[in-house]
Amino acid sequence: MLYMRCLRVALARAAAYKAAMPPIALLLLFVVTIALMEGFAYVMHRWVMHGPGWFLHASHHRPRTGFFEANDLYFVIFAMPSILLLLGGVQWGWGNWATAVGAGVAAYGAIYLGFHDIIVHQRVRHRYVARSRYMKRIVQAHRLHHAVETKDGTVSFGFLIAPHPADLKRELARRGRAGVRAARDWQPGTRD
Repeated sequence: MLYMRCLRVALARAAAYKAAMPPIALLLLFVVTIALMEGFAYVMHRWVMHGPGWFLHASHHRPRTGFFEANDLYFVIFAMPSILLLLGGVQWGWGNWATAVGAGVAAYGAIYLGFHDIIVHQRVRHRYVARSRYMKRIVQAHRLHHAVETKDGTVSFGFLIAPHPADLKRELARRGRAGVRAARDWQPGTRD
């Protein structure tokens, strides 16, 4: 009886392995997931974090008093689907597609952490200075996002794709600079 059950499990796993996606398809799925995560991040940032989730995100638009802030809970919340997909793909037999998507979500999270928390907000001190046109553009766009302290009136919700800073400045001016904080010198580790 035990032998037959083990045989059935082994045959089912062998069939699942044969039906697995080819490595190039898994790589493509991984890359597409990273790209789609930028759209997901935009939607979540624009309509959740600056909407009903403002009670957590507001801490990110104010001066930080310690290393952590309430907004950091979003990192935990957004890691859950990645963890679930990775477990499903690796341990629970959902298929290699789940592993590829889970890894893509995790990779986007790592890119976000490096860009947003380390490069822009300098939560880890470093000597990196944005020199490429692309890096200067996304760093400046994110700083313009943080020029607004309120839930409404903010510009530039993406992280890796951002409008030109001149366009963002025009949009802030068009809105009458509502919610824009007073000008001051920017210091590493601050919000603007």
